[in-house]
Amino acid sequence: MVCKAVILAAGLGTRMKSDIPKVLHGLGGAPMLSWSVDACREATGAEPYVVVGPEVDQIQEILDEDTPVVIQSKRLGTGHALMRAAETLRGNTDFILVTHADMPLIKVETFRRLIECQLDNDGPLTLLSAVSDDPRGFGRIERDESNQILGIVEEAHANERQLAITELNVGAYCFRADWVWEHLDQLPVSPKGEYYLTDLVGIAAVDGMKVMNIPVESLDESIGVNTRVHIAEAELALRKRILTRWMESGVTMRDPSTTYVESGVSIGQDTLLLPNTHLEGKTVVGSGCTVGPNTIIRSSTIGDACTILSSVVEHATMEDDVEIGPYAHLRTGTYLEQGVHVGNFGEIKNSRLGRGVKMGHFSYIGDATIGEGVNIGAGTITCNFDGERKNKTEIGSGAFIGSDTMLVAPVRIGKGARTGAGSVVTKDVPDNSIAVGIPARVVRKRKDRE
Repeated sequence: MVCKAVILAAGLGTRMKSDIPKVLHGLGGAPMLSWSVDACREATGAEPYVVVGPEVDQIQEILDEDTPVVIQSKRLGTGHALMRAAETLRGNTDFILVTHADMPLIKVETFRRLIECQLDNDGPLTLLSAVSDDPRGFGRIERDESNQILGIVEEAHANERQLAITELNVGAYCFRADWVWEHLDQLPVSPKGEYYLTDLVGIAAVDGMKVMNIPVESLDESIGVNTRVHIAEAELALRKRILTRWMESGVTMRDPSTTYVESGVSIGQDTLLLPNTHLEGKTVVGSGCTVGPNTIIRSSTIGDACTILSSVVEHATMEDDVEIGPYAHLRTGTYLEQGVHVGNFGEIKNSRLGRGVKMGHFSYIGDATIGEGVNIGAGTITCNFDGERKNKTEIGSGAFIGSDTMLVAPVRIGKGARTGAGSVVTKDVPDNSIAVGIPARVVRKRKDRE
């Protein structure tokens, strides 16, 4: 049995009031279209075919290179979109799974149930349904006296009796491929000049063929996105789904309603997320950490047993047992080795701090390499930019940098060296030496190192 998926993604999305194609709007940290692509790929075991409008270049940018794209240059409805895909798919699959890119919350398991139901169905198709008093603009499923599906009535064309129907067509189908290719050309043209995929249901029923349905397991799967209000609804439902998965995996969240975890994040067990924590991008958080409150971590790697208090971490790495904050900022390229401590209002950019470094508050370290066991006093600044280029600062292991020291790069502070409080260091300081003053000068060797 071969089943391939077709994702309909050519809609204009005019109600979004946006220059961005609807299916590229973000949801859970990823473009909306990617949720359908991933679910269909996993459900069928094959790359889905994505039907797009003329904005193909924008959409292809977020798709894998091996994801096939079908262009629907004229938007003549969902039936016409499948006609365009038929030119490529005809003859190389047994079943066709069809879904809409603006239905991003349909689960992999639901698609699998849809396919499995059609495998057992003597008729040509199985559709996904929902029962709700809130129709959300979906078509109504009409049945006869024996409860057999007769067809789908679109909301815009429904009469008063049909509008009262609470069984809704969610917009995902599994077709027997040979049947659908034979009957696509029988689709009637709507008053709007379009071809509706839903009319295939009525065609099958008229021919006396059985149309099956399976209901969604949870109504949040039936949230379709046509406006920014719908995006917010889908985001809330998706966030709850993601957070539940992590809590069931051993992560504690003090207040899930104010905790935000995107889809690409990984979290170790026994980690505690405090209120207003945001984990974004490809972030990895180890086990036994405490993160938050009021913390943002973006595409960073955090080791085990770390504490991040009211801080921002962007494209950085923290090894095990690191503590930062409150109000610390780790910028791109920062690497903190095991046991590093960064106090409040400390900022680090493109620097590596060795094991056990203690960095006092109100300090800035940029483009620096700092050895093990260094103590950086409060108010220390690496003056790394000379107006034209970024320059490196190197601090040897065991050094002690006095409060309010300015290190004017390029400069090297030797192993075991010290600077006096308020020093402005413009020249290298040898190992085990003491430098003080403005500009700093070496006054003597450290007697405890002689």
